[in-house]
Amino acid sequence: MQIRDLTHRQMAGQRIMAGFTGTMLNADLRYLIDTLCVGGIILFSRNIENAGQVQQLCADARAYAASCGNPSLIIAVDQEGGPVARLKPPDFTELPAAAHIRNASEAAEFAGIAALELSRAGINMNMAPVLDVTDPAGNSVMTGRAFGNDPAKVAEMGTAVISGLQKNGVMAVAKHFPGIGRTFTDSHADRPDLDISAAELQARDLIPFSAAVRNHAAGIMLSHVRYGAFDPKCPASLSPAVASDLLRRKMGYRGLVLTDDLEMGAIARYYEMPEAVHQILEADIDIALICHTMAKIEAAFETIYAESAGTKYRRGLTEPVTRILSTKERYLEQA
Repeated sequence: MQIRDLTHRQMAGQRIMAGFTGTMLNADLRYLIDTLCVGGIILFSRNIENAGQVQQLCADARAYAASCGNPSLIIAVDQEGGPVARLKPPDFTELPAAAHIRNASEAAEFAGIAALELSRAGINMNMAPVLDVTDPAGNSVMTGRAFGNDPAKVAEMGTAVISGLQKNGVMAVAKHFPGIGRTFTDSHADRPDLDISAAELQARDLIPFSAAVRNHAAGIMLSHVRYGAFDPKCPASLSPAVASDLLRRKMGYRGLVLTDDLEMGAIARYYEMPEAVHQILEADIDIALICHTMAKIEAAFETIYAESAGTKYRRGLTEPVTRILSTKERYLEQA
């Protein structure tokens, strides 16, 4: 599907990945697809009962999007392994957390198993790998979820996961750019601040993400941390300085840029949804991730739709949607 084939509503909706409640193609999910034209959905434990049920849910959602004339639907999940794994035994393999993966060979094995099981379920995007480099002192919110405190090792293991997922047809999303391994405030609750120099981030935290860029990760997720060296005002997930200047212009990334969930406390405590989405448009971020509340998903859609109707964001809608469609064409059976 080409961008010229899309209505303005469809173009606006492609910029949103939404969560929902339920384990089947219910009224809420239909509304997300047929009225808000969302480009993707994300599944959580609340949406998953067993392998057969999730396979049916994904198939029904994809078929409904096609019946509405929408582009193929991204269906994402957090399947990092360890405690952050939405697909659980007995129907799915219990995968180790990143901290327990010892080398690139084990990382590749992890990715192969994950990709096989995700594909069988009908899921085409994994919100992994975690490329955060933990603080050697041990003060990190990512301890256990990250590969460790050696940036070269994190890069090696992370790229093995990216390659293993993507060669098996599952889009990988590296997170949380430009790195939250030095922080210990949980952004689910509040906004962390990280006041270190750009040179320090470059020498350590950005190394795995540079490797992800070189290895063509389908997506990179922005953190909700505010990095004073780049943008003293906005967190990375809303920052033109981080998303556009650093990631796209300086590092040369051409894939999809996603926010972390905009309903997390780091954003929700400081921004109303229309204001946050306005910043996303300013920052040339492709996809806004909103995981829970229908009213907030609606507010995000209406903001994108209204602002992109003006001349200022006309180009700002076309370029991200073109990237989204290009990525879907590369990975999904019917773009």
